[in-house]
Amino acid sequence: MSAEPRGEDPSRIVSASGVSMPRIIYGTAWKKERTAALVEEALRTGFRGIDTACQPKHYNEPGVGEGLAAALGAGLDRADIYLQTKFTPFGGQDPENIPYDAAAPIGEQVRQSFEASLRNLRVDRLDGLVLHSPYPEDKDTLEAWRAMESLAAQGGVRQLGVSNCYEPARLKMLWKKARVKPAVIQNRFYAKTGYDREIRAFCAKHKIFYQSFWTLTANPETLAKPELVALAEKYGRGRAQIFFRFLTQQGVLCLTGTTSQEHMRDDLAIFDFSLTAKECASLDALLTAAPA
Repeated sequence: MSAEPRGEDPSRIVSASGVSMPRIIYGTAWKKERTAALVEEALRTGFRGIDTACQPKHYNEPGVGEGLAAALGAGLDRADIYLQTKFTPFGGQDPENIPYDAAAPIGEQVRQSFEASLRNLRVDRLDGLVLHSPYPEDKDTLEAWRAMESLAAQGGVRQLGVSNCYEPARLKMLWKKARVKPAVIQNRFYAKTGYDREIRAFCAKHKIFYQSFWTLTANPETLAKPELVALAEKYGRGRAQIFFRFLTQQGVLCLTGTTSQEHMRDDLAIFDFSLTAKECASLDALLTAAPA
């Protein structure tokens, strides 16, 4: 099944919140001191979606802001860019470098993190704010979510999401109790979770966009399958391009964190071709058969 209506830009999709999003997004984790240069390069190459987090342990959010500012200064329009960051709970932070008051209530931590992100990114509004992971206790997850909802109500962020949520029951709880429903979920896409089939089905039913990360790194066996290799040869494309194109045609938004300009161009070029429904079914069967 293709998730791309005819006559529309195949590289973009509009969320239930009315936010236009690219189907492939540049991820900025682990870039450290190279972050600014790589973000600027990604934007100049053609990426229009940037994912980051207010989590100094794994992300250089000020570097993202520097790269974004450089690209905007070169004539890029902020309105064309989907900018998404995350609030990371204390458990996911480096205890020596926390971007908020760890002793404050969770709701205040969310607000302080959000304000730090605006400063880091040099913007006055976010397109997406994602809870980096649910808390062990649902009540804490909901406290963080209520604070995020307040930021949305105040106009500081256009839509909300959750990441690293692999238990369908946790996502269903959040959906049921949220006043502002999650527009996106961002998860690692790999065999250990059965490629989140139950979660993705719930997302499709409730108009939540599923964003995948570790899409290539966690799937070397799938990328080496004869069926996928044959399609790469047929279309004259790389195996990564075939896998990304398959997923985007299934409604998955893919993150890529490549540091190679050649691979950046390749990733953006996946919308120059389409796989047939039969070819997509054959690739989907590979995921079904993948060992858990």
